[in-house]
Amino acid sequence: MNLNDFEKTDYNGLYVSKVAHVTYGRKYVARFQYDKKRYVKVLGYSKKDNITKRDAITLMNNYKDSIIVAQVEEPKIEVLNENKTTLPAKEYEKVVSQNKEMKDLLGDYKSLDKNVMRDGIRKIYELEELKHYQIELIKLQDYLEKENKRMIILFEGRDASGKGGAIRRITRYMNNKHYRIVALGKPDDTQRNQWFFQRYIQHFPTGGEMVLFDRSWYNRAMVEPIFGFCTQEEHEIFMEDVVNFEQDLVRQGMILIKLYFSVSKDEQKRRFDRRIEDPLRQWKFSEVDMQAQDLWGEFSEKKYEMLRRTNSRSAPWHIVRSDDKFLSRIEAMKIILNSVDYDGKNYALNFEANDKINISVQRELMQMRKSANY
Repeated sequence: MNLNDFEKTDYNGLYVSKVAHVTYGRKYVARFQYDKKRYVKVLGYSKKDNITKRDAITLMNNYKDSIIVAQVEEPKIEVLNENKTTLPAKEYEKVVSQNKEMKDLLGDYKSLDKNVMRDGIRKIYELEELKHYQIELIKLQDYLEKENKRMIILFEGRDASGKGGAIRRITRYMNNKHYRIVALGKPDDTQRNQWFFQRYIQHFPTGGEMVLFDRSWYNRAMVEPIFGFCTQEEHEIFMEDVVNFEQDLVRQGMILIKLYFSVSKDEQKRRFDRRIEDPLRQWKFSEVDMQAQDLWGEFSEKKYEMLRRTNSRSAPWHIVRSDDKFLSRIEAMKIILNSVDYDGKNYALNFEANDKINISVQRELMQMRKSANY
């Protein structure tokens, strides 16, 4: 292995290739010395094997343990339990120590629901992985401020598709002086008689600012025509005008990112059921939500038309499959970070799209023609 082609990670013994292979992505390698011998093992590729640094660390530790256990003969200690197993003395001491540490951390864990505890532990690991990308978002925000750039991010998708959760994770550590979240309600009588885009324009960012729209002017492409909040003529005028409107924004220097969170019908139902059953989430469930499953087909038709007619070179849609909330949030962050060449970018992070989550408009439309599940 030529170490000039690799860089150290912040974990001892773990290396990652400086340059990503076009097809396979970045290569993770374990390299360590034990008992005067050097061991090297290729652990996998970020894209081909869908491996993250956390996965690579686990694989490396397993590999090291297999080398050490194979070469060291330890005295055995008999553990008297119902299975009457025998362990090496050091392994037994390690198990006892780990058991004590876990009990100190988890407390009275036996009184908790195992599924709840499992989900909680998983979230801890996920939050740690998200932090690497959240650091990059702060760098991006600093760049926008320094260069006086303006950014708009649209979050679209069906009800319970994960838009709000993604926005919260994206903005969690950002400077709240330089970003705003906009979630507009129903227009009043004055706004109904204005140019349709006018009530959105008044919330647009100034120099150095980012605005995140939790639903946007694309309400007129899907929600409004389905529930009769606009006429067919108003809907058609919007569909004809919106591409030119967005092209003008981009031409005048606006950074415009359009994210569509694509949830499956089964997963949407599961999330609705959870909202109904969980007292902490019942406030999220609305009358509109009650109709979402029944109107799935109508929403699919409008979604298909919207993606087909409003996807443009200057303002493309980015489809994020959101059944897995954690992976969808990671991919949304990658899309945002890849939109700007900001200063101090950490190229040791994996910015390559996960093609199972971050998919093209063409692929989404093709899938929708085959199945009504999205």
